[in-house]
Amino acid sequence: MNKRYSLCYIHDPMCSWCWGFSETYQALISQLDESIELRRLLGGLAADNHQPMTLIIQQQIQANWRLIEQKIPSKKFNFDFWCQNTPKRSTYPACRAVIAAREQGDEYDQLMTAAIQRAYYQQARNPSEITVLVALADELGIELDRFQYHLESEITDAEAVK
Repeated sequence: MNKRYSLCYIHDPMCSWCWGFSETYQALISQLDESIELRRLLGGLAADNHQPMTLIIQQQIQANWRLIEQKIPSKKFNFDFWCQNTPKRSTYPACRAVIAAREQGDEYDQLMTAAIQRAYYQQARNPSEITVLVALADELGIELDRFQYHLESEITDAEAVK
């Protein structure tokens, strides 16, 4: 069927509001008419670097988590993340992981996004770390050599920065 319209969902797997509204998003897409194409686009929340997150930014993000818990009572965050990890500001590794997963099938886009969100918000695992992203890909049954190739490729980099 020819898609007449497109719904563009711009997200970041490490965006706490994206996770907060994930059930709403799922309800919406489950009701999309067949004439509507869903386009999932990734956008990094912060510049691509490996710098640790400043204490001020950590406090701001934790405040956002608390606000989401208040506004969406069904969402609970695991605040152990902040004492068990060295938080990094960049979310681009997680965005690249979704793109690299998608290379093995469109269904892996949402599966990897959900895996990153579970790891980050519920399991206190750091999706800014490549080892965590590779472990998540393995848990999803993604072919790891291919995933790692795409994770580090310039083409994936360019798509994450669009």
